Amino acid sequence: QVQLVESGGGSVQPSGSLRLSCAASGFTLRDYAIGWFRQTPGKEREGVSCISSSGAPIYYADSVKGRFTISKDNTKNTVYLQMNSLKPEDTAVYYCAAARVCGFRWDARSLYNYWGQGTQVTVSS
Repeated sequence: QVQLVESGGGSVQPSGSLRLSCAASGFTLRDYAIGWFRQTPGKEREGVSCISSSGAPIYYADSVKGRFTISKDNTKNTVYLQMNSLKPEDTAVYYCAAARVCGFRWDARSLYNYWGQGTQVTVSS
């Protein structure tokens, strides 16, 4: 059974850091790209980052470039999202999702076959 499970969310003050994890089961990350998305109430789910099955290329939304870093550990079948210099506008539910590739349209939700249940990130003083 294919499953993606996010963890690592929580509450943090502005300029703080969090690391999200996305653990995959039922398939290997060597065959899939993983994207991170986020969503706030009343807004559409937006792409944050994507890492290809081979580890490259990697894509980031402009709003997180220089602050977030995506990585993967194939031995643990897990993808990470290191989030530094967090801002209140980063507050959202964060989801990971699996696709065969992440290319030019990496942030298109229709590209992704499997989704996790999400983890809440709250940035507030």
